[in-house]
Amino acid sequence: MQPVEGILFEPVGCLAEFPAEPFDEIAVRVFGRKNKPSRSGSWAYWHWLTLVERSGTPLSDSQKRSVEALEIDAVSQACLYEDVLPALGELRSMGVHLSIASSLSTAAVDRFLEAGRARGFFSAIWTRDNSGGIKTAPLGCAIHAASLCPERVMFLADTAEGFKVAKRVGVNTILMMNDPDEARRLALEEPAGGIVSLYELPDFLRLVTAQNAGRRGTAGPQLD
Repeated sequence: MQPVEGILFEPVGCLAEFPAEPFDEIAVRVFGRKNKPSRSGSWAYWHWLTLVERSGTPLSDSQKRSVEALEIDAVSQACLYEDVLPALGELRSMGVHLSIASSLSTAAVDRFLEAGRARGFFSAIWTRDNSGGIKTAPLGCAIHAASLCPERVMFLADTAEGFKVAKRVGVNTILMMNDPDEARRLALEEPAGGIVSLYELPDFLRLVTAQNAGRRGTAGPQLD
């Protein structure tokens, strides 16, 4: 793995535990899906994004308002992981570029960052509104705006859909092992690494840096 220059964060499942119910309700109201409880907030969130993507039809203004209201409801119930702020502070001190790259609305992300007092840790905030799309759009904008090389960027994911998005953009996926059973399945996707807590992320970056330094120190002449 190449040295890491930037990390992209999707708040849902990677910075906080979100409830599934508001995202399930989006699927009901917009797509008429049965109100069947999802196994996690992350799964419900990525599921409704996939429904939007597959439909190929833009949401109406009234649907957008309904979705945004439900997302804000989800944010109001979200529980920020206790390791988030210390880990983000350490990452910033290491000089790593940190961006939010989310398919949530700008209003929902703003509410989340304000509630968690986390805005100051991020150099840029990309949402479906200012990136003009969902899934790959926020990630692509975050990478382009910061002039980052995708091979030197990490994206945290805790669902299969998150992994697919990271692969489409070409960034390194770090597995957030929130659920043991899901983590075992996602490990087969060959992530660049896996963490149980964000406390582990700075040490993971130091390991990658040391490995790259070691390769440079032992490598012989190379032809480019």
